[in-house]
Amino acid sequence: VPTGNLYSIHFSNIFNLTNATQEISREEIIPISGTTSGVNALGLVVFSMCFGLIIGNMKEEGEALREFFNSLNEAIMRLVAIIMWYAPIGILFLIAGKIVEMDDITEMGGQLGMYTITVIIGLLIHGMVILPTLYFVITRKNPFIFITGLLQALITALGTSSSSATLPITFKCLEENNKVDKRVTRFVLPVGATINMDGTALYEALAAIFIAQVNNMDMNFGQIITISITATAASIGAAGIPQAGLVTMVIVLTSVGLPTDDITLIIAVDWFLDRLRTTTNVLGDSIGAGIIEFLSKDELQNGDVEMGNSVVEENEVKKPYQMIPQENEYENEKPPDSETKM
Repeated sequence: VPTGNLYSIHFSNIFNLTNATQEISREEIIPISGTTSGVNALGLVVFSMCFGLIIGNMKEEGEALREFFNSLNEAIMRLVAIIMWYAPIGILFLIAGKIVEMDDITEMGGQLGMYTITVIIGLLIHGMVILPTLYFVITRKNPFIFITGLLQALITALGTSSSSATLPITFKCLEENNKVDKRVTRFVLPVGATINMDGTALYEALAAIFIAQVNNMDMNFGQIITISITATAASIGAAGIPQAGLVTMVIVLTSVGLPTDDITLIIAVDWFLDRLRTTTNVLGDSIGAGIIEFLSKDELQNGDVEMGNSVVEENEVKKPYQMIPQENEYENEKPPDSETKM
């Protein structure tokens, strides 16, 4: 074979390889959702719940572990509080890096706008249709009169973006405006502010589906059910503080193999949506308290009757001891001077 032909064949192969590489680089690489390597966040949540239940059942034997985890939680919270001072700088560069990677910023802005509108509509349907309907079906009372008494608490939740910070106002609105029994509010509201995050669960599920669509991932029915269940479980662990849903969002994304880096896409609008979902959380807690008071009305009345009977019994026990000095007074009472003279 002549040397010239060898060189021509060699350069032809290099040229074809270069063209093939360029064609591959032009192709759109579509990620596939599924299992990913790394930490199984959902498994950790399930294990932690089971471990916590066992420690709770151990009573005195588990006191040392409870104190250890309480101290560990306090230390981590203080560390997070320090880190949060520098969080805006990190978030700035995260968003900037994501914007640089975008091919069409206008298209991404439109998708983000549709995501925001979808979350708002979902929260409105849940807060103004589903919750009032549930209240009416169970109590047969006008739910909007009940909601009117909560306006101050809802406005406070919208401003503070924290269901825990809104608790004192929620107590006042329920007990003074809606006349809900204190025994119900003092139990339901603190628990609800911790675990009843229905607005957060709705937001996390929609955010996960939005991130999947941005990455051109096709979600099947089983994955959507997994997202819904995981979002509900993750919302229980979310703290009642501003933007706590972004932390638990990682659990939802990793459960179906979605990229966690894309959380930065929704940070730009999360400050606004966080206020709306907090308002929905407070509304859900309050309506739950109203429903529980209605369902436990007989038990509350029986408790009042038993308390009244116990007070009467205490008074009857005290009566003989109160009458003894009166009888002694009459026995020892001396007749008037006029009678003794007669």
